[in-house]
Amino acid sequence: MGPVLAGVLQLLALIAALALAYVPLGNHMAKVYSSDKHWRVEKWIYKGIGADPNTEMRWPAYLRGVLAFSAVGVLFLYLLQRLQGVLPGSLGFKAIDPDQAFNTAASFVTNTNWQSYYGEQAMGHVVQTAGLAVQNFVSAAVGIAVAVALVRGFARSRTGELGNFWSDLVRGVTRILLPLAVVAATVLVACGAIQNFSGIHEVGQFMGGDQQWNGGAVASQEAIKEIGTNGGGYFNANSAHPFENPTPFTNLFEIFLLLVIPFALTRTFGIMVGSVKQGYAILATMGTIWVGFIALMMWTEFAHHGPALQMAGGAMEGKETRIGVGASSIFAVSTTLTSTGAVDSFHSSFTGLGGGITMLGMQLGEIAPGGTGSGLYGMLIMAVIAVFIAGLMVGRTPEYLGRKIGTREIKFAACYILITPALVLICTAVAMALPTPGHSMTNSGAHGFSEILYAYTSASNNNGSAFAGLNADTQWFNSTLGLAMILGRFLPMVFVLALAGSLAEQKPVPATAGTLRTEKPLFTGLLVGAILIITGLTYFPALALGPLAEGLAS
Repeated sequence: MGPVLAGVLQLLALIAALALAYVPLGNHMAKVYSSDKHWRVEKWIYKGIGADPNTEMRWPAYLRGVLAFSAVGVLFLYLLQRLQGVLPGSLGFKAIDPDQAFNTAASFVTNTNWQSYYGEQAMGHVVQTAGLAVQNFVSAAVGIAVAVALVRGFARSRTGELGNFWSDLVRGVTRILLPLAVVAATVLVACGAIQNFSGIHEVGQFMGGDQQWNGGAVASQEAIKEIGTNGGGYFNANSAHPFENPTPFTNLFEIFLLLVIPFALTRTFGIMVGSVKQGYAILATMGTIWVGFIALMMWTEFAHHGPALQMAGGAMEGKETRIGVGASSIFAVSTTLTSTGAVDSFHSSFTGLGGGITMLGMQLGEIAPGGTGSGLYGMLIMAVIAVFIAGLMVGRTPEYLGRKIGTREIKFAACYILITPALVLICTAVAMALPTPGHSMTNSGAHGFSEILYAYTSASNNNGSAFAGLNADTQWFNSTLGLAMILGRFLPMVFVLALAGSLAEQKPVPATAGTLRTEKPLFTGLLVGAILIITGLTYFPALALGPLAEGLAS
């Protein structure tokens, strides 16, 4: 079997698995966020934090809950890292430096999971499990909660109430993420991923020095890392490490995990707004972009020139031989079109155009299918923009799901789509203009520019993957990337929740003969076009200086 055929068959198997999980998982999540009953363990949690889960919140109160909870998370994780040297289970590792501790705390709380450290050489068991793994759960649950609040904005009328943040947060962990993570971790352990709390082991000599490996609760963290679209690896090699991703099957299984909730949330959306066809339209948009990007990536990585690449069956530099070009391409596209950031190959080693595809996937806003929750609300914002564009074309007030998209709503949507491009482009420009950040670049020219552009794209869009080759463990990058992650996560949420509150206050508008049918393929095509055109106009100059210039020169 040729490598191209193997890659295509793996893609078809992945699509089949996602299709099987779509309806049951989507239905389950809709039931979770529509139920008025609380589990006993959830009642204990509410009592412990002093929250009333039955109190409905308007959007400012919901937002205060999101920000307060996340701020406490940043502070707790920062202190945990700074105190690591005196904590049990630290494996002898010292406390994390202040700038790196801030960067890591901001990274994991914002669901970015950018890592400027070597996991196996910096973080002990307590920080990994009580700090990083916990944030993998709750940061993902925060994203789903905000998405559900926006869906309620479309589903409700004549009220500004969007539900209860604390109830949505707890249910997301106890009823969705935790059960899925238990099953996934069991599968990974059965397939060879490690799960222990062992210390550091001497495993022999390598290049004249001692080689050491430490164990850890790897399978359990790997499971929620993918399910919650987090991406932070236990080891520096991330999902290319055999302790995290031992076989080709686990590689495909991990891709399935990082995609299953974002895709299934479109079903949840359709049920909650009372039209599963609307959910299918959003699903079709996400799926079209995802499959299209995979096809482009496989073409760039298999379109090899020269005898070395022909003998290898593709551009194998930076890729694991047990995984191959096809599966690495699927993983790279899936992890950058979601907010996962996990990697089973090094994106810096992809072809010039291949590296540009991973970058463009993040610059779309990670909405195809996007992160847990963030992908759905990002795509719904783009749907509002597309409806507005369609309204301008026909001279009609735009409507979406029975809600008029007026001046206030389009301002919220416009602010949302402008935040991350502003962060990416301004931070990249400043870093390239100053002398110190440039010293962290391993490469010069177009590829060196791509390293910095990729870093700020990853941070601002809460992805977390790295292009490799950039030394990001400096005070400049730890600080600026940390700020980009925080602003890129929470400023968009402000406008998402404000939009949700505005929509929920409206009176439903009945559909007429002139209403745009947003459940039809025509709207799906319009939405795909709007996403690609807006992103292309925003980022084309920057991409032309980096990956496009490199790809055309090779």
